[in-house]
Amino acid sequence: MKKILVLALLAAVAVGCSKGKDPKTEEEKTFYSIGTMFGSRLTQLSMSDSEIDALTSGLRDAAKGEKQKVDPMAYQQKIQDMFKARMEKQAGDIKKKGAEFIDNFVKKEGATKTASGLAYKVIKEGTGPTPKETDVVKVHYHGTLMDGTVFDSSVERKQEVSFPLNRVIRGWTEGLQTMKVGGKSKFVIPSELAYGDAGAPPKIAGGATLIFEVELLGIEKAAPTAEAAPSASAAKKK
Repeated sequence: MKKILVLALLAAVAVGCSKGKDPKTEEEKTFYSIGTMFGSRLTQLSMSDSEIDALTSGLRDAAKGEKQKVDPMAYQQKIQDMFKARMEKQAGDIKKKGAEFIDNFVKKEGATKTASGLAYKVIKEGTGPTPKETDVVKVHYHGTLMDGTVFDSSVERKQEVSFPLNRVIRGWTEGLQTMKVGGKSKFVIPSELAYGDAGAPPKIAGGATLIFEVELLGIEKAAPTAEAAPSASAAKKK
């Protein structure tokens, strides 16, 4: 929670200083860039313009040593409660859309849905062995959100990835065990098997359903020091 508050304040600096005008100097552009980076982490709060203005006003008063209009100590619990409630609400709304997306994937594309909630469809049947949870696997993958936004892709980087199957999100651990080497599958992973309500900001919102196309290239059983799974934006556990 403290981390979120710091991000909110940093984002407010850029929002408050640049609202209504485009950054022109290199210094202004630098601060604007800081604002966009940190501001993208606040989408889960669904802040209105007036709320951003209020946040900016409090930041400006404190930064300039001016008299504060509200005692912040008296609002600490309210701040935490509000942030928690807003993040949970947005995650709930996103999860509802994710459930609908998975249902359509199963009905329209003939995908299989497991007891855990994972949905998968075989694009290409492999002919090799099937990995176990304790194996290290080599894959190529392409990860997107429900709207098609790419958040991570070894395919785009043109670099295969190896990782222990028991050190990734549960959707991958389960999904890869439905495949054979040489095969390719599409996974639609609910948030419960991915990053949960916390998400992996700024690319993956809380409650997000993730879509992966994964090609299983090989099994490397004796490689305990293999590269960790795709960076946080993909399948690596938090």
